[in-house]
Amino acid sequence: SPRAVRRYVLCEVLSDDPRCRQCIEDRAVGLAVRDAIGRVHGDYGLACCSISFTVKYLNAYTGTVLLRCRKDSYRLLCSALPFVRCLESRAQRYPCALNTLHVGGTIRTCQKFLIQYNRRQLLMLLQNCTNEEERQCIQKSLLSCSLTEEQSQSGDEEDDDGTE
Repeated sequence: SPRAVRRYVLCEVLSDDPRCRQCIEDRAVGLAVRDAIGRVHGDYGLACCSISFTVKYLNAYTGTVLLRCRKDSYRLLCSALPFVRCLESRAQRYPCALNTLHVGGTIRTCQKFLIQYNRRQLLMLLQNCTNEEERQCIQKSLLSCSLTEEQSQSGDEEDDDGTE
């Protein structure tokens, strides 16, 4: 099965520049990652990582990015991610960093990790609430996390689309 030879790397884009969010798009992230791989591992590393490499999912609002690569090159990919320094869009460069959250064999394992991760982040926010309105808002978000998890366990969706 081609699925067994893939790895999915879940990252978050961190930036102090609020304008960075608007350039979190497949192409910009893909180019920034490829550039970092080339700088760190040269042409050979870039060639190894480019086979099957793709930005599988991204959410500009949360800064969440899911990268797919071949299993035998995921260490090369992961070791280059700390060297992503900016995203480029419309001739503008926005400083940022990619923080690796999880590496999984399927999209589903990454989704499950992300649900737990988001829940932990929300619980930390809940502890730092300053008023009741904030508290209720975060509690509502926490409930939506668990609903998402129950839906993902229905088994309807595939882990991957099977394309190379």
